[in-house]
Amino acid sequence: MTDVLIDHFTYEYPGSTVKVLNDVDVTFKHNHFSLLTGPSGSGKSTLLYFIAGLYPHFIGNDALGGIKFGDTDIKQIPSNEISHSVAMMFQNPNQQFAMDTVIHELTFVLENMLVEPAKMDGIINHALAFCGIKQLRSRVINTLSGGEKQRVALACIVAMDPPVIVLDEPFASIDPDSRLDLIKKLKQLQVEHGKTIILADHDLNDYKGVIDEFYYLDPDTHHISLLDSQSAQHFFDNFKNTQTINKQVAIPTEAAPSIINIKDFKLQPHHSLLLKLGDFKFCKEKTTLITGANGIGKSTLFNALTKLLPYDGEIDFAGKNIQKIRPLPYAKNVTLLFQDAENQFLNITVKEELDLSLKNRTNQAYSIDDVQTMLKELSIDGRDDQVVYSLSEGQKKKLQIIEMLIMNPPVLLMDEPFKGLDYHSLEVVVGFLNRSKQEFHQTQIIISHQLSGLDTLIDYHANFADQNLTYQEVIK
Repeated sequence: MTDVLIDHFTYEYPGSTVKVLNDVDVTFKHNHFSLLTGPSGSGKSTLLYFIAGLYPHFIGNDALGGIKFGDTDIKQIPSNEISHSVAMMFQNPNQQFAMDTVIHELTFVLENMLVEPAKMDGIINHALAFCGIKQLRSRVINTLSGGEKQRVALACIVAMDPPVIVLDEPFASIDPDSRLDLIKKLKQLQVEHGKTIILADHDLNDYKGVIDEFYYLDPDTHHISLLDSQSAQHFFDNFKNTQTINKQVAIPTEAAPSIINIKDFKLQPHHSLLLKLGDFKFCKEKTTLITGANGIGKSTLFNALTKLLPYDGEIDFAGKNIQKIRPLPYAKNVTLLFQDAENQFLNITVKEELDLSLKNRTNQAYSIDDVQTMLKELSIDGRDDQVVYSLSEGQKKKLQIIEMLIMNPPVLLMDEPFKGLDYHSLEVVVGFLNRSKQEFHQTQIIISHQLSGLDTLIDYHANFADQNLTYQEVIK
């Protein structure tokens, strides 16, 4: 039996007097699927890092209280053996990998667990088949989509075969079909293989009827409570009310002013055609939403638009071929908000990051007071000296968005900008983006699997499918 017992657990980050977790006393039951929810930054990730044995090793200070797997205190488990008891799947899969290819990563995982070489092929084949990614066996991990990376991360956990699996918002950047399939895989691991599943998520889609327990981490008390069926239903109902997007948008007319024009375009990295366009335009001072399944090339298109990848054909910005615009001036006009917030950071602390954006901005659209207001509205004020990498994934995303707004480029490309945000934070960010578009005349192009809450922001919708990008009137 592998219950996970959290015993009077209290933690505050180094240099802080605010308790992230306060006298948490909860038991995650053996062979149960437990869902933990709560606003971004409330401490969910911190608790999971402790359960996975990553904290306090990687954070610098310990917590009060204890964590046990059954009768065994986690502190009694040698660090090189913790993976035999528990494995963690991160929100950002890039934090998961150490090797270049999928097969090398899985082999590395098994080598670290001292698995006999003769048994490795069978274990790896089973893990890839279970996750439906046998075709990715030899792929370079950095060429995979976010959804494909998450399947690889799950395959690594299946290969490790620990009794306890913890997951930190693992579906934040994947399409709905992939999300549902991965949730079913987790349920299968629980039911057929006796795993204890502990998963933190803001998005409550697809969990009803799947989970055994529903826990809530209160951001005010920093306590975790087990919800009864009526309270859990209340959460599901409230979440469902925020998930509808009933918006019909116009298709751009020929006369609509454009700022980026694509002509006779082919995008075919690694000699595989992803996108072919005869003529396509993104309209000036509008917000265009791009939707489509994982792995079809949406992020790759953004890399081409920012001159990070080669392409065939022509891309014009403000009437000029982007290949004839020097890299730095172009980057200040067409800026990419990366899917992974950490890839945007260059400094150590929150203040250093914000100061860098203020120093390098090309205009004064946002004042210091504006920045402080945005920080406060997103509940990340007062963190000047905090190391950016110690922020939760949702807090990192909030900081990244504020930095990009400070820069105020004419065109802002955003790759999954709402990943890791709770619904209230998403609404606040949408308000910021609308202001940037309406007051500062910014053009915004957004890749997002998150659709709810965007009704007031989206002007046009382009669907990426069948190696084509087409404007559509309905967002769904």
